[in-house]
Amino acid sequence: MLKPEIEDGETVLPDPAFRADVLAGLATEPKAIQARWLYDHRGSELFEDITDVPEYYPTRTETALLRETCPKVAEIAGKGRAVVEFGSGSSAKTPILLEAAEPAAYVPIDISGDFLRASADALRDTFPALPIHPVEGNFLQPIALPDSVADTPKLGFFPGSTIGNMTASAGVDLLRAMRTSLGEGSLLLIGMDRVKDESVLIPAYDDSAGVTAAFNLNLLHRINRELDGHIPVDSFRHKAVWNDGLARVEMHLEAIEDVAFTVADTPFTMAAGETIHTENSHKYTPRSARLLLNAGGWTPIAEWTDPKDWFALILAEAKPVRRAP
Repeated sequence: MLKPEIEDGETVLPDPAFRADVLAGLATEPKAIQARWLYDHRGSELFEDITDVPEYYPTRTETALLRETCPKVAEIAGKGRAVVEFGSGSSAKTPILLEAAEPAAYVPIDISGDFLRASADALRDTFPALPIHPVEGNFLQPIALPDSVADTPKLGFFPGSTIGNMTASAGVDLLRAMRTSLGEGSLLLIGMDRVKDESVLIPAYDDSAGVTAAFNLNLLHRINRELDGHIPVDSFRHKAVWNDGLARVEMHLEAIEDVAFTVADTPFTMAAGETIHTENSHKYTPRSARLLLNAGGWTPIAEWTDPKDWFALILAEAKPVRRAP
């Protein structure tokens, strides 16, 4: 049975897809739960906190790169496009692009509706003349954009190297869904984190203040709260490892002792040392980044990196599909 939540005085049933994914993920070997379920309201708040910890370089690096790069993006894209941001979160980086691009409209898309609406309201205060049309939804699938921007050229915005949370096949599927949502001739500005030394990568996903650990463990709290779970959260710890063969940092929830629990009346057991795989953060070389974009239907037309070559911003175009090599 789905456990109802009380939100703003109203009873709200949890997402049945959340229940299905959790039960399926805990029943598989090795156990794994899709990363998108980390981002309930509390998870979204904790992720914003992660971006401020000293060890987490991507946000600072990308933000500085955006300030330098967005005027160049605007020059290529031209004025009057509708900026469509996928997984907008707090939209903290968005004003940098909006100020430079002078768009006709802004369409933020996010799965966390309350977080989305709060961010949209904050941006309306900053850009009172800009039409803002928030869309609550799962951008992993093609999304119907508001009719008001149907005939407006689009500039997609996907910062934060969120593409790295997906396997190569899932990333290609996402890029194709974005192409469908935005349409042929659209542009996409995407952030992609570069491969670098493990001594830099691991602390970024296992900070000394424990913010990333709280973010990861919040998934168990959410399961307990929304799915009538009885997981002993104190019996788990956050674990981040570098998988060199797959060029990714992996986040896991590791059982520190043998545990038995139920979720939605379904029993599960885990041995000490067994993990639930919760998130991947793939890192890219310049070549692998371009290959991924091309496989997803996007042709890179410009690329910028920071002085350390730690992070890249790539502008790509949804060019007509070629029928021959």
